[in-house]
Amino acid sequence: QVQLVESGGGLVQAGGSLRLSCAASSGTFSSYAMGWFRQAPGKEREFVAAINWSGGNTYYADSVKGRFAISRDNAKNTVYLQMNSLKPEDTAVYFCAARRGTQTYASIINYKNWGQGTQVTVSS
Repeated sequence: QVQLVESGGGLVQAGGSLRLSCAASSGTFSSYAMGWFRQAPGKEREFVAAINWSGGNTYYADSVKGRFAISRDNAKNTVYLQMNSLKPEDTAVYFCAARRGTQTYASIINYKNWGQGTQVTVSS
């Protein structure tokens, strides 16, 4: 089991940027594939981005491709989500998730470990 704690959310104007961080408690962080998901009010949780154990493979939802970038620092047990050119429709609670594995995983059902989420609000 790995504990995940997100940070970096906040209020930003449309067109602005934020960087989310997710710190993991596990000393075997490099054995986990990581993902970012988000959930807007009244909507289901949706996939945003995923990264494999080494950081060599990434995968994005079409809605964020070219604007968001996922990365990880295994020495710091941390995964990041750099969000640029933010839009009001990006407003949501953002969650990071972890699962053991060597690939990238886009489906919610693949992940067993979740953080508590961090709020991102983009004003128009």
